[in-house]
Amino acid sequence: MADIICVIGNKGGTGKTTLSHMICQGAGLLGHRSVCVLTDTCRTPLEPSGRHYLIADARNRDALTKVINKIRSLSGWMGIIDGGGNRTEMDRQLYGMADLVLLPFRDSPEDIRTVIRDLEMFPRAYAVPTQWPITPWQREVAETAVRDQLSAYQDRILMPISALPVTKRLLQHQLPLPIPHPLADACRNAARQAFDLLHIPITVQAPSYSSSSRNECPSASFC
Repeated sequence: MADIICVIGNKGGTGKTTLSHMICQGAGLLGHRSVCVLTDTCRTPLEPSGRHYLIADARNRDALTKVINKIRSLSGWMGIIDGGGNRTEMDRQLYGMADLVLLPFRDSPEDIRTVIRDLEMFPRAYAVPTQWPITPWQREVAETAVRDQLSAYQDRILMPISALPVTKRLLQHQLPLPIPHPLADACRNAARQAFDLLHIPITVQAPSYSSSSRNECPSASFC
């Protein structure tokens, strides 16, 4: 049975979509088949060509149910659900079906306040610092804020995802190729954290998407 990862959180702009695609791309580079599941009605499906993962459109309740059931039926796969922002009831629904729940947050005071609220609301979730500063003094300020305000949740905070302008490439409709090495490495690192939490072995062999694994798929991009 496949694993389901949900990337959720009550604040918009924290990097949920970027993190979802990074984990999917990294999973593919590490030899694991994955599907990035779109649920945010403000976004449109991306072109899967050139990516190391598939795309599923689940922007309504019926489509989400069909996509999740399809992913669960595929042995050795992983579904990463991009939850969208400011949708508490949807977050609760996704939390209930997930094997792993991730809460991205940036280093702003508002993000930190919101992720504290979300960590309380979703006790199985892990917080992921995203778009984290790379300049030494800015990073130190961000890490100090985390230590001071999130000390009660230290065992639920993952390693930061550093701010890299090239991560925006993953959100372009058509993925520009080739993938820069820093982006590929960042995607692998994001996926490794998820794999470690789910106890998934890393094979580092590129996955193949056979026609048999795509049969009866509810999404055109996932077929």
